[in-house]
Amino acid sequence: MRVAIIGSGGIGRGYAAYLTTQGHEPVIWSPSGAALADFAGGAALAVTGKLETSLPLGVAVDCAEAVAGAEAVIVAVQANGFKTVLDALASHLVAGQSVIISAHCSFAALYLHRLLTQRGLDLPIACWATTALTARKSGPRSVHISGVRAKLDVATLPVRHAQAGLAVCRALFGDRFEARDDVLAIMLSNLNPPAHVANMLGNLTRAERGEDWPNYGSITQGVGRIVDAMDVERLALARAFGLSVRSVQDHYVHSFGVTPGPVGEMAAAVYKNRPELLGPKTLDTRFITEDVPFGLAPLEVLGGIAGVALPLHQAGIALFDAICARDFRAENDLLPALDLGGLSAAELHRALRGE
Repeated sequence: MRVAIIGSGGIGRGYAAYLTTQGHEPVIWSPSGAALADFAGGAALAVTGKLETSLPLGVAVDCAEAVAGAEAVIVAVQANGFKTVLDALASHLVAGQSVIISAHCSFAALYLHRLLTQRGLDLPIACWATTALTARKSGPRSVHISGVRAKLDVATLPVRHAQAGLAVCRALFGDRFEARDDVLAIMLSNLNPPAHVANMLGNLTRAERGEDWPNYGSITQGVGRIVDAMDVERLALARAFGLSVRSVQDHYVHSFGVTPGPVGEMAAAVYKNRPELLGPKTLDTRFITEDVPFGLAPLEVLGGIAGVALPLHQAGIALFDAICARDFRAENDLLPALDLGGLSAAELHRALRGE
């Protein structure tokens, strides 16, 4: 299957490597243009970790070239780039294609769905609660894949295309996907924001000073209790919309195969198996600049619509606004474009189901 991958960071490169080994034909488009320079002259992609190989990487000069002829399109950029990428992508998609958003947050699928509806297009937009693998860009022409998730939740907008969305995900990445109710369930299943925010708070000065510190090894009992408490708020919000979603313990079990328990204990078990995973060495990290405006802020909006208090989520936004001297709510460019404030909880839920 020809697959367009939008984004050439660690995840995009990891997907390209994995899909190539599965017999698919990925082509990457880097919105920044960086991939064109990195892989000029047909340079190969060096892959280490869970895959050890060197393989050719197809790189498109623009979005139109990447999407042309693709059966599936995977959006694999940080949420800060969603709006720009989706604006570009929407004008090139055609009937018969499927879109995967990896990983989904901040109503991105609803934004794309509205753009496509304006064009008269009705395509499956499959949304994942997290990425199918963990990977990092390890050099200009290399990627290190540290893990491939055994289980992954998916939902499709509109819900009438749920089977089509699930089918394309399984065709590309195998039988590791479990269907969830709808995109709202996926939004409420993203565990990165609370986990990253809590860990950055607990290790703030280590990141600010550029020190080496283990990501999971630094989720101590105290940091883990913050994650657990934020999870109580998230699960209450899901119940307010009539949804049942995975707990943070479920996430650790499905992603890492560890024994359920308090987050601090589960993180210690992950660290024992993967001590090489380090935390950020700067405050200019997606753990903050993506997860606060595009992770916590949308949940705050959902809480306001559903009438559910999220004091720890709101405190996280306020603290990082102060720490970074930024207004992170204002940095989310999807929320103003969607203008969700006038919707009731029921109306918003229907919109996220494409009904």
